[in-house]
Amino acid sequence: MRLTPYQTKVIHQVVFDIAGDRVSVRLFGSRVDDNARGGDIDLLVEIPYPVDEPAWLSAKISGRISRRLGGQKVDVLLSAPNLEHFPIHDIARKEGVVL
Repeated sequence: MRLTPYQTKVIHQVVFDIAGDRVSVRLFGSRVDDNARGGDIDLLVEIPYPVDEPAWLSAKISGRISRRLGGQKVDVLLSAPNLEHFPIHDIARKEGVVL
């Protein structure tokens, strides 16, 4: 996994601050591969309750993490009981690493 302890801490702080402490966060994509280089930070945020404004929530989490990490590109995929499920959710759960 190619995240520093500081990056992991920032991700946890931001996600828990915005979405609550009952959520789980997984890193997936190229940052899971220790042999890869570069790449954005892809996160799956799993929320156990319905989300009213998912686009806003995803953008807020992504933007705040990006700012705290010096402009690093961050993509946030949400999973919640009231949101549509796509194949990317299965990939993120299968290949992702819980932070």
